[in-house]
Amino acid sequence: MPAAVAITRRMSPNESSSAKRAPVPTRGPQAPRFIVIEGPLRVGKSTLAKILAERLHARRVYDCEDNPFLAEFYKEKPGSALRAQMYFLMERQKRLREALAIEAPGPVISDFLMEKDRIFANLNLDDEELKLYERYYEALAAELPAPDLLIYLQAKPEVLRVRIAKKASREETQISLEYIEEVARAYEHFFFRYAASDLLVINTSEIDFVERSADLQQLLRRLQDPVKGTQYFLPLGPSE
Repeated sequence: MPAAVAITRRMSPNESSSAKRAPVPTRGPQAPRFIVIEGPLRVGKSTLAKILAERLHARRVYDCEDNPFLAEFYKEKPGSALRAQMYFLMERQKRLREALAIEAPGPVISDFLMEKDRIFANLNLDDEELKLYERYYEALAAELPAPDLLIYLQAKPEVLRVRIAKKASREETQISLEYIEEVARAYEHFFFRYAASDLLVINTSEIDFVERSADLQQLLRRLQDPVKGTQYFLPLGPSE
């Protein structure tokens, strides 16, 4: 069973400004080698992955953000959902496979879980498209290992909507509250049954570790403790 991520006070002068004064995680003797951070859009997973990668000197796997079919999907053009989903599937599998195949010291931190692709496929594809998608998914995902540690960031749909409105791309501004709620429910359903690896569930509705350093420090302090099985962390919000 993987040990917890330990935290020290050492800092690099090149760390991001959002991480200043935050405690610095270092690898324990049996620390997780493959860490995944997941959650719905604008919950903060990429920011947390960046910060942890800096402190753990980890190689990072970025999610696909340059899908050429996504704009048509947001415009609800016929057939665009399948094209966009198949592109995501192939690209995500390729990125994880290549990163995990490299023999190098230090952990790997991914912005996404491979099963994320299936979550969105079930939301966006019709029955016939899903049958085709599943054939490819089963073949491509079979060779990928489960992570040693999975960090799932939650937030209420209304909180996600505010964050999307604040930082969204032009395409993301077209996302309805109903779709955000649907995605949040799908994530909750998936992680309620998840048992493939150690899982830390963190509710971020009352905190914003992207904008507030104190919230970031609180989150990183939690990562000092071991994660065994499924554990939940409900951070304290701002005191004011």
